[in-house]
Amino acid sequence: MKKLSAKPGILATIAAVIVVAGGCVAHELASPRPRVVPVEMPDPSSPPGGDYTTALGNRNAFADASPVLTADERRIFFFGNRLFNTNWTTAPGSVKAFDGLGPVFNRVSCSGCHTRDGRGRPPEPGEDFDSMLVRISIPGRAPDGGPKPHPAYGDQINDRAILGVPAEAKIDLKWQTVHGAYGDGTPYELQKPIVRVVDPAFGPLGDDLMTSPRVANQVYGLGLLEAVYQNDILKRADPDDRDGDGVSGRPNWVIDPETHEKVIGRFGWKANQATLRSQDTGAAFGDIGLSTSLHPGQNCMAAQTACAAAQTGGEPELSDEFLDKLVLYSRTLAVPARRNSHDPEVIAGGQLFAKIGCAACHSPTMKSGAMASPISLANQTFHPFTDLLLHDMGSGLADGRPDYEATGSEWRTPPLWGIGLIPDVNGHDRLLHDGRARGVAEAILWHGGEGEAARERFKELDAKERASLVAFVNSL
Repeated sequence: MKKLSAKPGILATIAAVIVVAGGCVAHELASPRPRVVPVEMPDPSSPPGGDYTTALGNRNAFADASPVLTADERRIFFFGNRLFNTNWTTAPGSVKAFDGLGPVFNRVSCSGCHTRDGRGRPPEPGEDFDSMLVRISIPGRAPDGGPKPHPAYGDQINDRAILGVPAEAKIDLKWQTVHGAYGDGTPYELQKPIVRVVDPAFGPLGDDLMTSPRVANQVYGLGLLEAVYQNDILKRADPDDRDGDGVSGRPNWVIDPETHEKVIGRFGWKANQATLRSQDTGAAFGDIGLSTSLHPGQNCMAAQTACAAAQTGGEPELSDEFLDKLVLYSRTLAVPARRNSHDPEVIAGGQLFAKIGCAACHSPTMKSGAMASPISLANQTFHPFTDLLLHDMGSGLADGRPDYEATGSEWRTPPLWGIGLIPDVNGHDRLLHDGRARGVAEAILWHGGEGEAARERFKELDAKERASLVAFVNSL
């Protein structure tokens, strides 16, 4: 990982003192700050998903098919949509093709977390964890180099189970308040989640347990990101900060469970999944308890005897035929078009976005390669506002849980396209990996590490400029 203090003109030592729960936040950046490298912003009229852009701007804006699919592809898309929204049942079920739930699980369907293909949120007091889960691991590495699962609970807490099988545990979520102020003296309050695993069914989890709360992410536009050539992603990496902007970026190298090759991770909060096939099968297995050709067997650890003895839905429970349709669906969800992109406030906000350094990680433009499936994904210029790389975001956002080559403080840059429609689609504005941020401004205020200089520049803007930058992001 890059040391930012090694070169002249680069951000030197960062000192930060954080006092929570009624205290204050004080950050001191050494001088000089790193320079901002100019980034070309896309034309406001440019469709964010290229040919994979939809004009829908309502509560179904994340669930539309690409307008360029063939008739056969659209038929597969709508069957994949059915699979995405199917509530799987306990085996044996009345519909054999859709049984095999669990034995332990988080939700009964993909859409249970990704409602209308959108984004999850932390539960309100008294609510269940419907679109949020907690990853776990213990120190060390799994044989493939990924996180080492807990011997009794695996790599995530399944808080639900079929009849006759105990759920693994429950999650307790509380919030700490973090106070701060903008440069003009305007105060703000942030929320930091504190999670505990409670009521464990198979013995203590141990003092060395690492936890990471995660909300479900929106799932449109993923086929475009999958179709970018690996070398084009590597060209954006700058682990030694050669351009002197204080921002590095490096890929997370992971093992593809299908090919067993080491490739760049693109999906997941820490870029721990390389392809949509591995992403979809990992979620089917870990979240719903469905076996696939990539993840055979049941998601039961050795201590979970009732889980292991439960009847299955066959092997695999999600057939390759269904999986192929689900993957095409995942690849061909269209990106919603921008809103208000020619509004003067939005245009000014875009200039500020580039000026203060946000675009150093949230790269505006990518291009898919010439080889893609379906072929309509090929050679598309699109604007996701991500570099698909890992960045150290500092101690404030750190979960302390490594994932392949990602450290406990590194996260993949999340795409920003469609972010302003989350309230319309999902009825909330919770952002970041654990949903702690209530809107764009709070998400920026949580940026530390490589994002700290941009955050400090944001804090120094006046109220009108801050509102303009937020309006730009919400227009994407």
